[in-house]
Amino acid sequence: MGNKSSAQSSTPSLPIDSTFNLPSPLPSWPSGEGFAKGRIDLGGLEVFQVETFNKVWTVYEGGQDNLGATFFEPSSVPEGFTILGFYAQPNNRKLFGWTLVGKDLSGDSLRPPVDYLLLWSGKSTKIENNGVETGYFWQPVPPDGYSAVGLIVTTSDEKPPLDKIRCVRSDLTDQSESDAQIWESNGFSVSSSKPINRGTQASGVCVGTFFSNSTSPTLPCLKNNKFDFSCMPSKLQIDALFQAYAPWIYFHKDEKYLPSSVNWFFSNGALLYKKGEESNPVPVEPNGLNLPQGESNDGLYWLDLPVASDARKRVQGGDLQSMEVYLHIKPVFGGTFTDIAVWMFYPFNGPSRAKLKAATIPLGRIGEHIGDWEHFTLRISNFSGKLHRMYLSQHSGGSWTDASEIEFQGGGNKPVAYASLNGHAMYSKPGLVLQGKDNVGIRNDTGKSEKVIDTAVRFRVVAAEYMRGEVEEPAWLNYMRHWGPKIDYGHENEIRGVEKIMVGESLKNTFRSAVKGLPNEVFGEEGPTGPKLKRNWLGDED
Repeated sequence: MGNKSSAQSSTPSLPIDSTFNLPSPLPSWPSGEGFAKGRIDLGGLEVFQVETFNKVWTVYEGGQDNLGATFFEPSSVPEGFTILGFYAQPNNRKLFGWTLVGKDLSGDSLRPPVDYLLLWSGKSTKIENNGVETGYFWQPVPPDGYSAVGLIVTTSDEKPPLDKIRCVRSDLTDQSESDAQIWESNGFSVSSSKPINRGTQASGVCVGTFFSNSTSPTLPCLKNNKFDFSCMPSKLQIDALFQAYAPWIYFHKDEKYLPSSVNWFFSNGALLYKKGEESNPVPVEPNGLNLPQGESNDGLYWLDLPVASDARKRVQGGDLQSMEVYLHIKPVFGGTFTDIAVWMFYPFNGPSRAKLKAATIPLGRIGEHIGDWEHFTLRISNFSGKLHRMYLSQHSGGSWTDASEIEFQGGGNKPVAYASLNGHAMYSKPGLVLQGKDNVGIRNDTGKSEKVIDTAVRFRVVAAEYMRGEVEEPAWLNYMRHWGPKIDYGHENEIRGVEKIMVGESLKNTFRSAVKGLPNEVFGEEGPTGPKLKRNWLGDED
């Protein structure tokens, strides 16, 4: 990725003036069908992922951290391909992005616009910009039956040439929506976009361009009309990808409740209970072979720890030596990207702690539950095999981190993630993350310690539906019931006990609001369910 022009000497130096690259060069991936071949046929429209750009215009205020944004024209476009839209990025991070360019294979997939519509110019708002030239945002006006999927930015009030960009035949497009805001000033904003319909079966393709709140109608994304999974990685390529990008997970030095393999949990006394037969639990067999199978949670079964107190305590602590991670391989954005969803199992989730200004208060048994599933997701380009983003689960939600913002282990391409003390939420940086505000809320403490795992050491691909039977799913994966019992810990009593030491209703309300934001299993109200019942199993992470 490159940036071939520099800011004027009078303008401030910004993070975006540097280009981010992964710490190590990409390896040569094992040969396969269409993965990492550079080009993908969407059904008469071939697309290529461009990662080099020429700077067109930089604005130095507004947007993230009030540092402005920069707008780029794709460069080094392969012969026969044309631009579909420009790229934009906030100035508060290193340049790292991409956009698709297109090649017409059918003879009528692409057409030039018939005109341009001026959406906004800095001159009209008299935006202060360190004395440098202003920007003009143009929306292509497509011919009938075609759609624009990106915008153009210039530094002149003259309309761009009509052959500067191409519009796409409308049946090769799909609905899109705003993703992340890139820049905003005086009521005008630009955002990246993503398909509205996302998931393993959705054919919408992210273009990598941007649109504005003045765009009417909202610009669509592309659509893969040849969604045959031919560009998805093979089993051999998946192994190579995970060896290249498998994260290191650091646990807090005080963590008592570590992960284990599922089979370690089963072989060390995990019990299967059935409603109405609670006095006669059944030991779980290796791989969960005797677990009930089915597509819904009927509430009749749940798992629990061993009954004997010493065995129960030992299993609660997990076993880092046996721990393995479980991979679910998913097509996203119409098969132009691969998500490697990586699942980790903890036999036990520990109690929560509250931060009340300078004090840390234990919350009794709030937060405790049996059978804790956490995950992170690696999003990888099927054009090149490059890691672009990582998603980290955090209680009932989570967040994406771009590769340019990831900490990498030891100069290689393996990301680092941090599991929070007791609660096991995943974060990209060490330290305290507070669920709350005004220095009051639920603590999520992370940090480096000697308790660490390289997830590449023991991993297993447990699901890849697009491979049509090549991956054998373990029986435990299709256990759709609870991985822990339903228990009432009397959490209201615990909350009231903490509130007694608080002074002022505002402090109490802030604390209670933070506690209410925790998922039900944190209160012991419901035992957690397994990976296949999570929304993101077939859908997107957000």
